[in-house]
Amino acid sequence: MIHEIAEITVLPGHEADFEAAVAEAARHFQVARGCRSLTLNRSVEAPLTYRLVVGWDTVEDHMVHFRESEAFQAWRALAGPHFAGPPRVEHVETVLEAFSQ
Repeated sequence: MIHEIAEITVLPGHEADFEAAVAEAARHFQVARGCRSLTLNRSVEAPLTYRLVVGWDTVEDHMVHFRESEAFQAWRALAGPHFAGPPRVEHVETVLEAFSQ
């Protein structure tokens, strides 16, 4: 599994609306081919900055199947109005998991 990490900065005053939009959009990810998980994290030091972490079976499931789907358009329609700029997206794979408590 790979994880998509999208760093998203939102417009000032849009934090609650953005979080609600992501919660509503989660259903579009949940039914997407190869999508296994979704979490939203907010920076403590920079509270307008979020990291959306989505687990996918493959990069292709994200970049082709999801990005070219109506579900992606629905996600962007919900969350996009709150973006201060384009998200920065990268894909990572776990190479070590030392412990979890």
